[in-house]
Amino acid sequence: MESPIENYWKARLTELKETLTENNFEVFVAENTDEAKSIVLEKIIPEIAPKSVSWGGSLTFVATGLYDIFKNNNDLNVLDTYDKTLSPEESLERRRQSLLVDLFITGSNAVTEAGQLVNLDMIGNRVGALTFGPKTVIILVGRNKIVPDLDEAMFRIKNYAAPVNTMRLDKKTPCAKTSFCGDCKSPDRICNTWTITEKSFPKKRVKIILINKDLGF
Repeated sequence: MESPIENYWKARLTELKETLTENNFEVFVAENTDEAKSIVLEKIIPEIAPKSVSWGGSLTFVATGLYDIFKNNNDLNVLDTYDKTLSPEESLERRRQSLLVDLFITGSNAVTEAGQLVNLDMIGNRVGALTFGPKTVIILVGRNKIVPDLDEAMFRIKNYAAPVNTMRLDKKTPCAKTSFCGDCKSPDRICNTWTITEKSFPKKRVKIILINKDLGF
C-alpha cells in the first residue's frame, strides 16, 4: 500500500466523524489548517450568520489564522478574550460576556473514539461556553487529540496537556517542574473544572472540525 500513514489517518478521521455525527455533532474533516479556516469562513459562517463572536484558549484556533481574521472584523461584535491590554478585572468580565455570543470558537483537550469531547479548565469560560450560552460553538481539533477512551483522555490531559500549558503560561505549579500531575493545591493550578460532552444539544449546535495535523497541546 502506498502512503500507509496517510491512509491510516484518513481511516481514523472518517470513522471518528461518523461516530461524532451519530452523537449529534456537525462534523467536518480538514487536511490542514488552511482547509479548516476555509470551512469556518465559507461554510459555517454563511449558514449561521453570527452577529457576535468570541473564543476560548486554543492554540489550534490561532494556528488556523482565524484569530487574526476575526479580531479585526468590523462586521461583527468581537469580544477578544486574548486582549493583553485589559486589566485582570476587565479580562474576566469579557470572558463572562463571551458566554452570550452567537459564535464561540475553541479547541478540545481530547476526543475519544466513542465521540466524546473531554476538557479541563482553570477559569471555566471555555467549558462553560461549550456547555451552554453561545448559539453555536466551533471546536477545532488536531488529530493528536484523539484517544481510545475516557481514561486515556483524562491521563493525556493531566499528564501532558496540563503540564505543557503550565510551562507555556509560566505557572508556578509542581507539574511545570516535574512534567506530570501532582494533584497540587497551587494558586496557579489550571485543573479545576472537568467536562465530558457526549452529545450536542440542540443537534448541530456544536460543530467539530477534525484537522489531519498534530496541533496544539
